[in-house]
Amino acid sequence: MAQQKLKQWNEIKGENSWTMFKVLSEFVEGFEKLNKLGPCVSIFGSARTKEDHPYYSLTVEIARALVHEGFGIISGGGPGIMEAANKGAYLEKGLSIGLNIELPFEQSGNKYIDHDKNLDHRYFFTRKVMFVKYSQAFIVMPGGFGTLDELFETLTLIQTNKISEIPVVLVGTDFWKGLKSWIVETMLNEHGNISAKDLDLIPLVDTPEEVVKVITDFYGDTSNQLKPNYQL
Repeated sequence: MAQQKLKQWNEIKGENSWTMFKVLSEFVEGFEKLNKLGPCVSIFGSARTKEDHPYYSLTVEIARALVHEGFGIISGGGPGIMEAANKGAYLEKGLSIGLNIELPFEQSGNKYIDHDKNLDHRYFFTRKVMFVKYSQAFIVMPGGFGTLDELFETLTLIQTNKISEIPVVLVGTDFWKGLKSWIVETMLNEHGNISAKDLDLIPLVDTPEEVVKVITDFYGDTSNQLKPNYQL
């Protein structure tokens, strides 16, 4: 029994070594494709949002407005808010990029992604690197655990100076106001787990015009430049 367990353990270790090459291949493909693109904005949000939902339509209009300002659009490549983001870019003939992830229910790229800019990922962490490295702003629409994961990891990277400060915009006051109140009342005031200035990282807006204003005001400041974020 002990020898059998040792054999199984060694087989697992061998698989872990091959995983390294799979990870590297995802980084190489992503860097080669995305390095050629201009400035982009990532839009996060729920895969479950239906086409007839107001947040879907709002996402389309936000993406269209950002393309009009000269930005490409990056989404997670799937349905719902992700599809709406790519649709807005597609309608404005802008860059429409999808960073797909392999999931048990077999997510596939939505039809509005540029055919040569649809990247598939096995690993969430490699996908996140692509989001962060090649985005000059993040638009966070209503979503679930995945959206919150992307939001808080991005805020952590900014807070710890692992990436440059860039706009992170929460869209949908009705959806986000409870979370922001908890951050202020519990994390900040009651426990002191963040600084008051950290609240400046998450402006809360409701319209495409407000989204565009946050981003253009940020880059209108000459100290803020459009550039990739990670120096890997």
